[in-house]
Amino acid sequence: MSRQKSVGGAVALAATLAASTAAAQQAVQPGGVLLPTVNVESPAETKGSLTGPSVDEQRRQMEAVVGSVDFVDAASPAIQTRFVRDIPDALRDVPGVFAQTRYGQEVRLSVRGSGIARGFHLRGIEVLQDGIPVNNADGSGDFYQIDPLFFRSIEVFKGGNALIFGSSTLGGAVNFVSPTAYTALAPDIVRLDGGSFGTYRGQVQASRVIGPLDFLVNGTFFHSQGYRIHSQSDYDQINGNIGYRFSPTAETRFYFGAYYTRQQLPGAIDLATLRTNPQAGNPQSIGNGFGGNQARDVFAQRIANRTSLALDWSRIDIDSWFIHKDLYHPIFQVVDQDGYTWGAAPRLSGSAMIGGFRNDFFVGGRFWGGHLVDQRFINFNGTAQTQTLNARQDVLNLEGYAENRFFVVPEVALMAGVKGFSDTRYYQDLGGIPRSTVSVPGFGSQTVSADLTFKSDNVVYSGVVPKLGVLWAPRPDIQVYADVTGSRDVPDFSDLTPTILTQQRFVPLKQQKAWTGEIGTRGRWDRFLWDFTAFRSKLRDELLQFTTNPNIPATTFNAARTLHQGIEFAGGVDVLRDLTGPGAGDAVILSQVWTWNQFFFDNDPQFGNNRIAGIPEHVLRTTIAYRRPDGLYIAPSIDWIPKGAFADFANTLQVPGYVLLGLQAGIDLPHNFSIYVDARNLTNRRYVSDISTIVNASLPAANRSIFYPGDGRSVFGGLRWTF
Repeated sequence: MSRQKSVGGAVALAATLAASTAAAQQAVQPGGVLLPTVNVESPAETKGSLTGPSVDEQRRQMEAVVGSVDFVDAASPAIQTRFVRDIPDALRDVPGVFAQTRYGQEVRLSVRGSGIARGFHLRGIEVLQDGIPVNNADGSGDFYQIDPLFFRSIEVFKGGNALIFGSSTLGGAVNFVSPTAYTALAPDIVRLDGGSFGTYRGQVQASRVIGPLDFLVNGTFFHSQGYRIHSQSDYDQINGNIGYRFSPTAETRFYFGAYYTRQQLPGAIDLATLRTNPQAGNPQSIGNGFGGNQARDVFAQRIANRTSLALDWSRIDIDSWFIHKDLYHPIFQVVDQDGYTWGAAPRLSGSAMIGGFRNDFFVGGRFWGGHLVDQRFINFNGTAQTQTLNARQDVLNLEGYAENRFFVVPEVALMAGVKGFSDTRYYQDLGGIPRSTVSVPGFGSQTVSADLTFKSDNVVYSGVVPKLGVLWAPRPDIQVYADVTGSRDVPDFSDLTPTILTQQRFVPLKQQKAWTGEIGTRGRWDRFLWDFTAFRSKLRDELLQFTTNPNIPATTFNAARTLHQGIEFAGGVDVLRDLTGPGAGDAVILSQVWTWNQFFFDNDPQFGNNRIAGIPEHVLRTTIAYRRPDGLYIAPSIDWIPKGAFADFANTLQVPGYVLLGLQAGIDLPHNFSIYVDARNLTNRRYVSDISTIVNASLPAANRSIFYPGDGRSVFGGLRWTF
């Protein structure tokens, strides 16, 4: 109850700040010309600061990256005229990103097959907020701390191109950049939206610049009954930042956040149930008794700081952060965890002339870690009974990285980079759990195996990850690039500590290693816009997971050799301009996003050259949008997966493909109001949104309750007021 009061009180404070100064503020009209890809140009440069650069400056920094990157601007009509419920909604137009909703804010996020077989939460991608990790220190994570209404931009760095943050995972990094008082779409924002499945949401944001001080605070509440039974979601989120400018060359900014999540879990179902009753829940997840009434309740707090100094030819940025998370998670057992993540990350970057040639560089390090108290209990109807585990998990990561871009001519840059790391995972099972039996009349009994001994294990993962590339800009608005990067994915504690029946064990897996080569181009010419990348990754010891039993978590193993390759494409064209008259400024824009995934075992002793289960081969999205300068925006869309993903590594079960039809529309109204409507899955198609992979679906004993249905037909609408 105290958590609800604390978060709700902050929301009320944000509303009071916004309303109290409404009369003194000038109206600010959010704008932006929608481009067919996720790159968006605002009509004017937004003012930034040293710790929070303008959106245009962020985009220029992205364009300097030698490799595949993408940029999402919150000012885009594609964001403002849509019900952005979760991360997949925010990233749906980014090629190469596979993001699917399981339920609520529980989603799968994969880039180039990262975490391809992970059936829960996140692995293989760093999720950042303002360049600071949101992931736990062991690399695991979820998305409950990311408010999909609270970002000014999203930066997607695929694979080794995320070295700019010190990341070296196969999938790269996704950075959610917070608005500041300098970059916010308006000084004050009030937004209400809602629709199908009993969904409603409110947002209040206020920001001010007072001399050298600036601040922004945002509060969001969200409620939905959910499409499926037992999938109710309630989120209360506070985000904000306070900056102080000591001088034009010195600035500090504090970030803060509090996040309270209450999520019911409907669980996965079998394919036959999905086709006949997709709103059903897994009987084990939603039922009473042992292992029933499954849920995920999280209360997290975040505080971080960035201090920046601008020198004559370089700048210094020092990040530091502390995140606390309290988790109560009744599933097959009650997972009760309390832990924290901390870190510091200095970085030096700059540009200088060497022998008359331009040279850009950055060098930095990250020193970060975390501690987690992991307790497990028998779950009876969502409540904790007899304790089954009392463990501790500790992490320490030491990382150093650098990259240099040397311009042999103004149009051509040669790039070289490297990262070195040493990551320690230390596990303690404190024991002291006696053998006992829990019996409930009418529900049978469960027995806790005896575990009286203290056990500790640790493993250190280390390595050096190189990067080489070249960038050519034949014209200011066209780039061609090629690069080769290494990557390392270190197992997280979900991988290292599988639970067998009620006992947790430490399994020292190998780190996942890969070499990735990519070649691509991005730019615009006349009416055309494109973003194209072809990549190929050769992996050793890929971390793969599969479900063995609905009551036992997934088990991770290292596959000897695997291959990931594909194409990431987004393009568009202004089909028609000035439809209603000369200089009218309206246009019809046709855009296409296509991601081609080919992920294989490479002569595996068990699976040969089978496809790796979990992600479909082709993912396509087509949109044709009409927009006008007065804010009118209409965009029908088609999402098409020709063939679904394989559900098992033996490739005996492939889920059906599907086509989804949608329609988004919005308009700006007088007095700085705007409205939108977002209709989805208009034909009410029943389809598989995500899968928890298994080994062989044809075996009689195989667990086939591994499918998550997508939402049925839905309509959402919203009203926004800026002042």
